[in-house]
Amino acid sequence: MAELPANVKEALVGLHEAVREDFTRNRRVLSFSEYLALAFAEPTRQLRSATQYIVDCFDHYGTESVTYPWGDVTRFKLFDAPWAAGEDRLFGQEMVQNQVYRILRTFVQDGRPNKLILLHGPNGSAKSTFIRCLGCALEHYSSLDEGALYRFSWIFPAQKSTKGGIGFGGQPTIDTLESFAYLSDDQTDARLGDELRDHPLLLVPLDERQKLIGRLLDGKNFHVSDYLRTGSLSPRNRAIYDALLASYQGDYVQVLRHVRIERFEVSHRYRQAWVTVEPQLSVDATERQITADRSLGALPPSLQSVALHEYGGEVVGANRGMIEFDDLLKRPLEHYKYLLTTVERAALSMTSATLFLDVVFLGSCNDIHLSAFREIPDFQSFKGRIELVRVPFILDVRHEEMLYRERLREAASGRHVAPHTAYVAALWAVLSRMRKPQIERFPSTLAEVIGRLTPLDKVELYTTGQVPEDLSPDRARELASHVKDLFHESDTYPIYEGRVGASPREMQTVLLAAAGSTRYDYVSPLVVLDEIVELCKQASLYEFLRQDVQPGGYHDHKKLADVTKSKLFDRIDDEVRVAVGLVEESEYSRVFERYVTHVMHAIKKEKVRNPATSRMEDPDEGMMREVERTLEISGRADDFRQSLIAKIGAWSLDHRGQKPVLTEIFSDLLRKLREAYYERHKKTIAKGISELVMLLSGNEGHLASEARTRADAALATLITRFGYTRESARDLVGALASMRYR
Repeated sequence: MAELPANVKEALVGLHEAVREDFTRNRRVLSFSEYLALAFAEPTRQLRSATQYIVDCFDHYGTESVTYPWGDVTRFKLFDAPWAAGEDRLFGQEMVQNQVYRILRTFVQDGRPNKLILLHGPNGSAKSTFIRCLGCALEHYSSLDEGALYRFSWIFPAQKSTKGGIGFGGQPTIDTLESFAYLSDDQTDARLGDELRDHPLLLVPLDERQKLIGRLLDGKNFHVSDYLRTGSLSPRNRAIYDALLASYQGDYVQVLRHVRIERFEVSHRYRQAWVTVEPQLSVDATERQITADRSLGALPPSLQSVALHEYGGEVVGANRGMIEFDDLLKRPLEHYKYLLTTVERAALSMTSATLFLDVVFLGSCNDIHLSAFREIPDFQSFKGRIELVRVPFILDVRHEEMLYRERLREAASGRHVAPHTAYVAALWAVLSRMRKPQIERFPSTLAEVIGRLTPLDKVELYTTGQVPEDLSPDRARELASHVKDLFHESDTYPIYEGRVGASPREMQTVLLAAAGSTRYDYVSPLVVLDEIVELCKQASLYEFLRQDVQPGGYHDHKKLADVTKSKLFDRIDDEVRVAVGLVEESEYSRVFERYVTHVMHAIKKEKVRNPATSRMEDPDEGMMREVERTLEISGRADDFRQSLIAKIGAWSLDHRGQKPVLTEIFSDLLRKLREAYYERHKKTIAKGISELVMLLSGNEGHLASEARTRADAALATLITRFGYTRESARDLVGALASMRYR
């Protein structure tokens, strides 16, 4: 055999050392006494049930508070998929995360997961993504020291290592060993694993186990599950345990010598503590007798006479973890009736025995199947054993846009994706999900305002809290204070907001078509708009397109495409204005912040420091009046100024400890400042855009030197700051000029 090259030898040595170090550091194999020492060292980790383990997984990755216009909510960071740099993360859906977490905590308090958690919602609302994120988190967590999981197997030494057997009639020659756990393969005749992954502490007799748990916890406030407090070994493990105990004439320590504690990890691929059950026509567990297998011929005679069974199937594979029933209600009813008793009793009846389980049951279904399920006579039997968790479509454009950016990046295969391409798809999709408000549910002073809200108004309220521009300050404040009520208005309705509309799966078709289009050398938002218009013509294929159009433009999907196009060019317009160098976006904020500072000091009758001279001076009344004229303030200036300070005070009460964010509190006034500036300089802006279009269209030779310099600078800004290429800037800026600056 040829000598291995030095670099190959070096690589093999490195791999050998790394694997050996990982095996030793992660304590992959232990004797029972070593495991017991580990249990005393970290009792709450080793006394966890599957439910507590999942709760700890939620907690391990931490939380953060997320602020929405309708309120603050906790987000669990595990759904950001930090182990995969965010790949396949869950966008939004914080309320679903919190509801599932609360249910799991309740299971922990109750001692067992006695209900199936059923996620329901429209097709494509991220039910499977939610469960996949949770499962991947469990896989990663189980690979860490904090998430170490243990099971056990039975080890039987080789006959050549003993005199007259291994304790059945003769004295072992290896009786100096405390445990057979570390015997090598050539010293072992047989090893019996355990497909149910029984918890090692189930090897402790029940009465003694109660005492041991008390000693381990030593007064700690920790809920031990029924599985560990009163559970039993699996039938095969019990048979082996009883046979060994009888052979050793009750010597418990001798029995434990045969126990090898093994660390295992959650694995979806290998159906280990996380299993997905697809809709199918079979029961989710099987059994077969294994005593006659040749591989087990080395077992002691007393064990060969015992009927040992091997258990298989999805429920068995999921034990000590979670099982997911994908599209549960698509299965024939008879094929999941067994879940009624299995979930309630945490036990599964087989032909020859009953399997006691430690598993969390999760399922998903769409609302159509759930509605049909509610009508069958057996529903009441299932109702008490199911926790329903609604998973609606996303109603925040920012989250939908992030989702589509991921999809576009994959579909584009390296081609440039023009700015706002994902935004166009996301905005139209969310607009299609809006539901006309029921004004009778709101105060009479607000009913008219809410009745006039368009789908776009609602989307902007939900996403940024922006109120319609034409509202008076009082009505704007009142509407802003009722955004939460508006957001939850339809929660109790069968057709709730977020149940009907364009699904991400349908939008995937739009995005793929746009990514595959050859009209441009890049992926264009204009093509996405065209694909949306084509989608709107297919009412026979998509149920949401067959809804009756409601006043205000609700469900008028072709009109919503026009609204989306207008918002696209609003965004392009804003970027082009900045690019042509007339005003930076931050300039509006700076002017307004200076105005607010002077207003606060004027009301308190205090001087304000001049940043240029560092002198204390009177508030600049001329500047304040100029801003108020620009904002077209009616009524007394003092009243308006007092209302500004009151609004800042109200925001500070709701956000204690935070510095006021004027761009958030006064987004409507900043928008007015920007539009007023635009109107004042519209001709200048149009000239700058005209120069930019000439450059992009190859007519730069007709530009004067200064104009060429300005156009070059504008293009550089569009490319470096806003992510355009020369080609996408040419097409989109040209379209903007044709629509708004001709």
